[in-house]
Amino acid sequence: MQEIKKYVETHKQRFLDELFELLRFPSVSADPKYKGDVLKTADYVAQKLKDAGADNVEICPTAGYPIVYGEKIIDAALPTVLIYGHYDVQPADPLELWHTPPFEPTVRDGKIYARGACDDKGQFYMHVKAFELMMETNTLACNVKFMIEGEEEVGSANLGIFVKENAARLKADVVLISDTSMISMEHPSIETGLRGLAYMEVEVVGPNRDLHSGVYGGAVANPATILCKMIASLHDENNHITIPAFYDKVVELTDEEKKALNSAPYDEAEYKKDLDIEEVWGEKGYSTLERTGTRPTLEVNGIWSGYIGEGAKTVLPSKANAKISMRLVPNQSSEEIAEIFTKHFESIAPKNVKVKVTPHHGGEPVVTPTDSVAYKAAEKAIEDSFGKTAIPTRGGGSIPIVALFEDVLGIKSVLFGFGLDSDALHSPNEKYDIYNYYKGIETLPLFHKYFAELSK
Repeated sequence: MQEIKKYVETHKQRFLDELFELLRFPSVSADPKYKGDVLKTADYVAQKLKDAGADNVEICPTAGYPIVYGEKIIDAALPTVLIYGHYDVQPADPLELWHTPPFEPTVRDGKIYARGACDDKGQFYMHVKAFELMMETNTLACNVKFMIEGEEEVGSANLGIFVKENAARLKADVVLISDTSMISMEHPSIETGLRGLAYMEVEVVGPNRDLHSGVYGGAVANPATILCKMIASLHDENNHITIPAFYDKVVELTDEEKKALNSAPYDEAEYKKDLDIEEVWGEKGYSTLERTGTRPTLEVNGIWSGYIGEGAKTVLPSKANAKISMRLVPNQSSEEIAEIFTKHFESIAPKNVKVKVTPHHGGEPVVTPTDSVAYKAAEKAIEDSFGKTAIPTRGGGSIPIVALFEDVLGIKSVLFGFGLDSDALHSPNEKYDIYNYYKGIETLPLFHKYFAELSK
């Protein structure tokens, strides 16, 4: 551990400078106007893998943005770790809510503020620097493969094809992913599960054009009003989702599982203070930790209609739209949920409007084993680095490719994130603590060490 700390201390400014350079690329995969920047980001990642000592580094083309691959095979008899991450980021909008420019990383109070700081540039780049450390100190204990994609934030549409076509090349014993969070640096944790996702877009159409709200208001159905009523009906008075068959395959936690989950450190007063809310909200009969990790949800991600510019314009809009995501739990299928959502949403539409439902990307829920060699290696790495026992938690987010890796490559993943839930992922003023960044670089080599030892 002392050798690791010494290397990080010696090179920490360079590690930070390189991350800042990576963060300056506006690699927004959802917006075609950033295509050139996304491609430049892939070039940068590939070069840094080469600089760190990776062999056979390649920018692999797909039907969308490329996947950056690299490897270091030191002994075919040793176990192999496949490291996954993504270099694309969410859009930075709304820009006016950022305190500093989203693609000009800024440090305040020991925290890096930039789009992608935590999700996932800061986290996957820890692996690149940890790999460099192991190469330079001659302590790499197992084989390593990198697969860094550029379309995670838009559903990883081409990753499945790449993985299936390159299954032999990607052969490994475990997938190591840092795209998740810990409870805190005082209470280090390892996520043992992720929710799935079904992402939908809905459109409600009324008259064939925007109408004068004085002339037609009260006589013609307003699509914005209708859409709001339809969305509101998707939850009952107990915040339970009302879509028929939505919960049919959901397995309730046992009393023992609930007790274990709710034993994780959680301060509701601090939770509310951080979010500046008066009360928590959610499905009746469940705790906040259960609601955010083990229960399915339905949330409106965006809604728009009519005139939203400056000043006033009295119109009855022709149409209204919304984007809706559903987080899923084990045994639920994203395809099935998308199908029953579509049927239900169409069925509740009144006859005075037309409804169109478009499914976007989805992904399956996963639970990772806590008795595997890889999980135990992560536990030992945490114990060495933090001096504490890792707490197993369930993550509320979704990484659709985790289920894909299991199905296609036949291997489990370890969700070894160093972010915090308060890092404002997908929001303005996303951040990542410099301490967490360095701590990740210190801890990851220990995972490789113990994974090699425990695999014997």
